[in-house]
Amino acid sequence: MDWIVLVFICAIVTASIVFRKLTVAGALTGGILAGLLYKGAGITGIVMLGAFFVAGSAATAFGRNRKEQLGIAENNKGQRNAWQVLANGGVAAIAGLLAWLYPQQASLWQMAIAGSLASASADTLSSEMGSVYGKSFYNILTFKKDKCGLDGVISLEGTLWGIAGSALIALIFVIAYGYSPLAFWMVLAGFIGNMADSVLGASLERKDWLKNDQVNFLNTLIGALVAMAGYYIIQ
Repeated sequence: MDWIVLVFICAIVTASIVFRKLTVAGALTGGILAGLLYKGAGITGIVMLGAFFVAGSAATAFGRNRKEQLGIAENNKGQRNAWQVLANGGVAAIAGLLAWLYPQQASLWQMAIAGSLASASADTLSSEMGSVYGKSFYNILTFKKDKCGLDGVISLEGTLWGIAGSALIALIFVIAYGYSPLAFWMVLAGFIGNMADSVLGASLERKDWLKNDQVNFLNTLIGALVAMAGYYIIQ
């Protein structure tokens, strides 16, 4: 099974380079992250990472003409580099490594994986799809109307897309491990992580105290911590 998974990961890494979804460094980094998730959460870990990547790439590409008109389209048509891959998947990979090293606590770290990827998925879908479908945009700190695409600006439509993104990760987890109240905590982790991203964006990122990759890493860390808190509460 390990060899089959290795071949699969290599194929995905190659495809992401050929189709220009990731830079070479980004694809290799993603392959390493996928390997750690497999060791910590099995096939489910790879599927969750893949779901985030596919949904995020599709959302980034969707409505690109409008995003270009607004001046908020991703550079290089959304092709992500190694730092961006680490910012969105680094926390999940660390949790995967810990689940592998400490199998007696695997369930806890698998929750952290799901929470971090739920947050990454929520953040990506809310910003990318919100910019297309959003009607009114507000600064999350002041709740005053603000410009679409600025750091810390949210919309109702984008927020709902973010919840859908975190629910996607929760659904995969439920299919793999069966339904439990933990699914709610995964969705909540995605929502809180997404909101934290907006708060950090409206405050520290606008002041240039943090960069986007750092904010993304922090929002996934917060998502992981919320999911882990849910695990302890339910257990």
